[in-house]
Amino acid sequence: MRLQSLPLVAGFAVLALIVGTRAVLVESQRANRAAARETIEYQEQLSGLLSLAQEAQSGQRGYLLTGEKSYLEPYRKAVEAIPGQLARVDSATAPDDQIAQQIGHIKDALSQQQADLAETIALYERGDAAQALQLVRSGHGKAAMDEMRGSMDTIRRIGAAAVAARDEHTDRVEAWLRVGSLAALLAIFLLAAYTVRQSRRRFHEVVVAQQELIRKNIELGNEIQTREKAESQMRQMQKMEAVGQLTGGIAHDFNNMLAVILSAMNLAQRKLKRGEHDIEKLVEAATDAASRAADLTSRLLAFSRLQPLAPQVVDINGLLTGMSDLLRRTLGEGIRIETVLAGGLWKTRADPSQIENAILNLAVNSRDAMDNEGKLTIETVNSHLDDGYASTHAEVTPGQYVMIAVTDTGAGMSPETIARAFEPFFTTKPVNKGTGLGLSQVFGFVKQSGGHVKIYSEPGEGTTIKVYLPRFFGAEEPAAPVGRDKSTAKVTETILVVEDDARVRASTTDIMRELGYIVIHAGSGPEALQKLAATPGIALLFTDIVMPVMNGRKLAEEALARQPGLKVVFTTGFTRNAVVHNGVLDHDVHFLAKPFTIEQLAAKLRDVLDTK
Repeated sequence: MRLQSLPLVAGFAVLALIVGTRAVLVESQRANRAAARETIEYQEQLSGLLSLAQEAQSGQRGYLLTGEKSYLEPYRKAVEAIPGQLARVDSATAPDDQIAQQIGHIKDALSQQQADLAETIALYERGDAAQALQLVRSGHGKAAMDEMRGSMDTIRRIGAAAVAARDEHTDRVEAWLRVGSLAALLAIFLLAAYTVRQSRRRFHEVVVAQQELIRKNIELGNEIQTREKAESQMRQMQKMEAVGQLTGGIAHDFNNMLAVILSAMNLAQRKLKRGEHDIEKLVEAATDAASRAADLTSRLLAFSRLQPLAPQVVDINGLLTGMSDLLRRTLGEGIRIETVLAGGLWKTRADPSQIENAILNLAVNSRDAMDNEGKLTIETVNSHLDDGYASTHAEVTPGQYVMIAVTDTGAGMSPETIARAFEPFFTTKPVNKGTGLGLSQVFGFVKQSGGHVKIYSEPGEGTTIKVYLPRFFGAEEPAAPVGRDKSTAKVTETILVVEDDARVRASTTDIMRELGYIVIHAGSGPEALQKLAATPGIALLFTDIVMPVMNGRKLAEEALARQPGLKVVFTTGFTRNAVVHNGVLDHDVHFLAKPFTIEQLAAKLRDVLDTK
């Protein structure tokens, strides 16, 4: 039956395509008519400009011939109206090089004509009528008018040609569409006839089969009870099979990955014992298998609505104190930041980097709500959410929490906005000012950490967002030492380091030389451009973003213009989110946040330098 209906579905799909194409054609015709009206209105404005020029000239001629001051009235009115008419013409001029060129000719000719008219009137008023008439007879005014008329005729021809081209294109599309419509209707008719014929044949087969089924139904009646029991057993077996298939599939995938890892490591051990060192492919295979195993684990955690975090015992007051410089730089000088830190604040167990990201997200949202000018207050306090509060918030577990409140003096939010604030991709910010993911990320992190988040806001009264993280009970865990990977790779490239802070510049230069690079350094953008021009063979520009006189982005653009193919790595003390929110960097640039380790710097430099 599906195969029988397929031709009809295809026919109606073609018909729908034709109807849609006709709708697009109608819209195209409307656009053509609108363009034609705009062309006519534009030409009328040009004609009005020409009429004003003619009126000014007529008033000047009348005054020169009669000496009557009344003839100057039309001249003055025309001269006063010409700038406004020119402005209207400019606002309606399309971004077309030919039209813009003709408009320029018109403006030049009009300016020359007005200057000649003013000069002749001035000569006549000083009593030098002969000189004035001689200037009129010189033909400069007529030449200017002729040039204006010629340019306007050219603009009319361009507009008429554009309208004619659009009409011709529309006529061609409509002609092809008529042919296609007739062909499609014929095809639909043929498909319908074929479908009817096939349906009749199938109907006969169904009648025969129905008679056979009636006969067999009598035989199967006695087996109904047995079949129902068998089906019940089958359903139970299917449930068990589904569970077994899931666990078996996971075990199968993990066994395959473990088999790759074990075999690769065993082969590597044997080769090393024989003094062979060509084990890179084996190590890569084991690494790839381990990565796929980690990916599978991540998928299982996502399926169970868990997210892998790195929780630690965190002192929120100390964390906020360490973020003070970051917040000031991120929010800018227009935002006054006040922190109210509670004494004896409890500790919580959560991912500190996620807490920092949450606070930074809330602070950036507050900055945008205050339009980069206002007061931001960050407060910490020990809090207890009781049974009464939990009864009105189903997801809250009563107990003790560490509360972080971020308050701004911005525009506030309506109840409708508050209800949707945590929805992914919901944002009230203009285009390119936010993704709508900040609050949803905060919400997800807090919920996965066993906490709670609440918004308090009214339009015009600012906003307070309170984040509750569970209090940690127990001994504080020592921080795990960070291992360092000592790399001894030989490098030979030359790098230009640009940093306005002398101490940072010196340390960065020493690190790169320790890694084996040839390093040239500069303290500003102009100095860097001089050294780039004086030193051939520079492979990479490593530049700070925020610098006086010339920032890192402008320096990189100028350096790439002078030396195409130069690799660039940006660095800054801001976090990536801060840079993105402030629009300093695009997403596709190479970036390394300060502070960075030797290993991170080495990896980033090699990653960029080795990129084709």
